[in-house]
Amino acid sequence: MTHPFLDLAPLSAAHFAAIEDRVARLLDTRQDVVITQGEALLPLEGCIRGAARPGTTALNVITGPYGQTFGDWLRDCGATVVDLAVPFHTAVTAAQVEEALAAHPGIDFVSLVHAEAATGNTNPVAEIGEVVRAHGALFMLDAVASVAAEPLLPDAWGVDLCVIGAQKAMGGPAGVSAVSVSERAWERMAANPRAPRRSYLSLLDWKERWIDGGRKALLHAPAQLEMLALEACLERIESEGLDALMARHATAAAATRAGALALGGGLEPYVHEARDAAPVATTLRAPRGVDASALVAKALAADPVLPLVAGGGALAGEMIRVNHYGPDATRGVVHGSLAALGSALSESGVAVDLEAARRAAAEAWARA
Repeated sequence: MTHPFLDLAPLSAAHFAAIEDRVARLLDTRQDVVITQGEALLPLEGCIRGAARPGTTALNVITGPYGQTFGDWLRDCGATVVDLAVPFHTAVTAAQVEEALAAHPGIDFVSLVHAEAATGNTNPVAEIGEVVRAHGALFMLDAVASVAAEPLLPDAWGVDLCVIGAQKAMGGPAGVSAVSVSERAWERMAANPRAPRRSYLSLLDWKERWIDGGRKALLHAPAQLEMLALEACLERIESEGLDALMARHATAAAATRAGALALGGGLEPYVHEARDAAPVATTLRAPRGVDASALVAKALAADPVLPLVAGGGALAGEMIRVNHYGPDATRGVVHGSLAALGSALSESGVAVDLEAARRAAAEAWARA
């Protein structure tokens, strides 16, 4: 028996390289782009283990859970880590980064998450990149949640290692990711005797055996289905237009925020300022006395396909997340999510105004 997911012709090196070229165009980068055969934690860890070692002093910006993970990896590499943590309901500023760099002039590596889908904030990378570039440190950016949802310009912003994943705003598969790598970053990794080699974590293997070889022979059998899915989502982005896709995410975020505020009942945005809110997910603080996890479960009981989740870990009792990214960045999903949350709150004895929420969200879409 044949199956559309099986018995496919092998993915050639030329086809793999062509998909890399499309990723580079999406990022508007002239740097080398490597597609990695796994979820984005793979290249994120590969970047840190390739660039950090004893003697490295790293500024690790924490605006959510992934920043905490980066700090753990950096310490495991023997780096001295300066953590710059800000409350999860806000964003870090370039001034805060500049102050940390001035206080620790030996910092030579900076790690930052662009948009934190888990906490709903986004950071001003263009301004931060200018500060980091002036200091001379290597700059690593986790842009997994921001790519295709908001402007992302690694070359213009001085980003040396920019990691993306396809599973959020791009609307693609979770099992494949990519990283753009500057010449400075390659030099840093090449000079690091502890950089992974002959390993899935090794970016240097891709540099030496794939890029330097003219991209003619792949290191290993590619993840064929994921690569074809990545190519398909890139085609869809190109067809819609990147600007239109980013505008759709921004509108979904504005409509969700406006609708939640109009709904009332004590539901309010978790990220205080709209300018700090990520376009991929709107996080909401549950009303006092209402458990967020129970509220989400009640809302999903009515419509289980809605992109609603409770916050992770310690935030499970207070945070609700509306994941309006990729195919879910639509008017229907936003209205459905607000209606389900409103109905669940009403069933819990909280007074809400469903019609006001609907009007506020509709007005946000009309302004787009």
